[in-house]
Amino acid sequence: MSTVVVTGAAAGIGRGIVLRAAARGQDIALLDIDERALADTAAAALAAGASSALPLRCDVSVESEVDAAFTTVAERLPAISGVVANAGIEVSETLTSASVESWDRVMAVNLRGTFLTARAALQRWRAVGTGGSLVCVSSPSAFVGFAGGANTAYGASKGGISAFVRAAALDAAPDGVRVNAVVPGATDTDILYFGLEGEALAARRTELGEAARQQIPLGRMARPEEIADAVLWLLGPESAYVTGSHLVCDGGLLAKSANTF
Repeated sequence: MSTVVVTGAAAGIGRGIVLRAAARGQDIALLDIDERALADTAAAALAAGASSALPLRCDVSVESEVDAAFTTVAERLPAISGVVANAGIEVSETLTSASVESWDRVMAVNLRGTFLTARAALQRWRAVGTGGSLVCVSSPSAFVGFAGGANTAYGASKGGISAFVRAAALDAAPDGVRVNAVVPGATDTDILYFGLEGEALAARRTELGEAARQQIPLGRMARPEEIADAVLWLLGPESAYVTGSHLVCDGGLLAKSANTF
């Protein structure tokens, strides 16, 4: 069995990817900055059937940490076959309220983090000559703006990721490495309800459910495992002739907008 590396692995979509890969008996390296949640997800992965689960604290915006993490994975786990650049943050600020510091932080984690992860992966694959599959996580915000304008930096970072995927796919193709993106829409993860309980939790679930029914053609948010299944397809041999592409998993949200892929 080979190894899949997942960044932003501790929670949300990243955790969903880890658990779906675990159910297939995969060896998994989990990278995140939240060590407590990371340990919990690694334990859950082993319980779900992972051949091995290696949690590594890693800030993907820091070059030395990303390179060190990939070195550790190469030393301790089977050969890497797939990498998921999932780590990302969002700051809800408008264009005029955003600070330079918050803009730079979003770009550092989302865009630079994707670049550093991709570079480390491609360097490893080139060194061993095995090829591999890289999946980056973009967003509908890469292609359309949304009312409220509170995700300016986030949308810009995801737009950068989508452009990066197309360019990186051409760079990596001669090495037998495929580079694609998954584009998840609204996904029902625990982070949406962080710190809420009782009536507040119920109210938030009702609010988000109603918003999904009104805005998403399929009438609901995605489940993390649904996004994970799309990612695993892009990682696997079934998508062997797919590179430089975007797999949109948004319940039809972008179908309502003028967009080009």
